Amino acid sequence: MARNIPLTGGPRHVAIIMDGNGRWAQSRGRPRLFGHHAGARRVREIVSACPDLGVDYLTIFAFSTENWKRTQTEVAGLMALFRRYILKEMQEFVKENVRVRFIGDRARLDKSLQSLMDEAEQMTQHCTRLHLTIAINYGGRDEVARATKRLAEDVAGGRLDPADVDQETLPRYLDTCLLPDPDLVIRTSGEARISNFLLWQSAYSEYEFIDTLWPDFTRDIFTDVLRSYGARDRRFGAVSG
Repeated sequence: MARNIPLTGGPRHVAIIMDGNGRWAQSRGRPRLFGHHAGARRVREIVSACPDLGVDYLTIFAFSTENWKRTQTEVAGLMALFRRYILKEMQEFVKENVRVRFIGDRARLDKSLQSLMDEAEQMTQHCTRLHLTIAINYGGRDEVARATKRLAEDVAGGRLDPADVDQETLPRYLDTCLLPDPDLVIRTSGEARISNFLLWQSAYSEYEFIDTLWPDFTRDIFTDVLRSYGARDRRFGAVSG
């Protein structure tokens, strides 16, 4: 297993669309929730790997605003999994010096889950080794709409001059206002789309679409993807000299 490998020019902030849990389970003749549980265990491995690989920020897409369209059984199972995951990992996050944040619209989530999310954020607010952000009931368009509404309220309330609004203003109202933009976005399972994830923040992110299903996404595969990123020429619209 690859450990403590120095990565030259590696990404500081990695965001992951964790796709393929359901297909992984179905290929084994198991229910989709079996795959989600396997995917949650994989999160633990990748979180543990990040500090050694030079990743300071990890953002994972756990549940989208569109995922409510899934069966009631799967949605209920996912919500129960989130509660168990937070309860199980909360002390471990503190022990491993991992700060946890949640992004997304919490209003539709169960009150008990919201309370657990608040507790996890408070318990880990002093942690600095890794910043883990979990997107639950998150959608990029929904986030921008909510941010725009808050911005408009500040304008209407006289707290913000419309003449001062520029491309640096809106990010201050986004769920990710305390985070740097992702350097690299990874999507597993072979799908080549961004699925409404970090639309504003990923304007200049590098993307890596890989065929591996999320429960099979090992630390070694993660390391290989990060090494590939280090070989890219990031110009941000400029021309190399």
